[in-house]
Amino acid sequence: MKQYLDLCSRIVEEGVWVDNARTGKRCLTVINADLTYNVGANEFPLVTTRKSYWKSAIAEIIGYLRGYDNAEDFRKLGTKTWDANANDNDAWLANPYRKGTDDMGLVYGAIGRNFPKPDGGSVDLLRKIIDDLKAGQDDRGEILTFYHPGAFHMGCLRPCMYSHHFSLLGDTLYLNSTQRSCDVPLGLNFNMVQVYVLLALVAQITGHKPGMAYHKIVNAHIYEDQLDLMRDVQLKREPFAPPQLSINPDIKSLEDIETWVTMDDFEVTGYQCHEPIQYPFSV
Repeated sequence: MKQYLDLCSRIVEEGVWVDNARTGKRCLTVINADLTYNVGANEFPLVTTRKSYWKSAIAEIIGYLRGYDNAEDFRKLGTKTWDANANDNDAWLANPYRKGTDDMGLVYGAIGRNFPKPDGGSVDLLRKIIDDLKAGQDDRGEILTFYHPGAFHMGCLRPCMYSHHFSLLGDTLYLNSTQRSCDVPLGLNFNMVQVYVLLALVAQITGHKPGMAYHKIVNAHIYEDQLDLMRDVQLKREPFAPPQLSINPDIKSLEDIETWVTMDDFEVTGYQCHEPIQYPFSV
């Protein structure tokens, strides 16, 4: 929570106003933020200064790992986070690659699980990572990326958190996640949970101990219509003690994640939080 609140305060106090072409709004912006999460010590980074919907955040990362490209599939898992970008984005609605209601196109997991090769075919980046780590191998390139500039025109949104690099030292697994852009009031509480859960899950299914997760944000911002709520409400609240996350130990393979895992396989205990804050969302 201290890392999160320090970043929010830094943006409010030091941020520079930037006009955002996609949303047509101004953002108070800083460049470069680094957050760390001790997954091995079960220090679950769940925001307590407002209610955080952690099940929705986990459902979204599970959908990415499954390679989903349709907002309906995400809803079935337990999150509506892709409804607006799939169905209310004017540029995407007019895009000839859009296949219909709820279609997201080639974004996030749809790229990472089926990354196009220049000579034809595709590579399942996640499968390669899991197979290597299960064998105790790390070629210093165990990278799950969702970033493919050649496919941007075929999806509703460029990926924000676009790269996850796993590293194995002995029997301990580490993760470096990179995010090009972050809506801090709305998105960061989700993103912190997702980085943590990604390392915890991959460590569990590959038979390793989780270590530290390192989260790099390049462009961190607060939209103009979010600023008052952040400065005058959320930053005035005192945080509570962090909760803990438990993951069903029966999740033992990528196939388990792909087939039967639901939000009932995750449990958060000791979560105390302040009232929700309805921050405006920018499509």
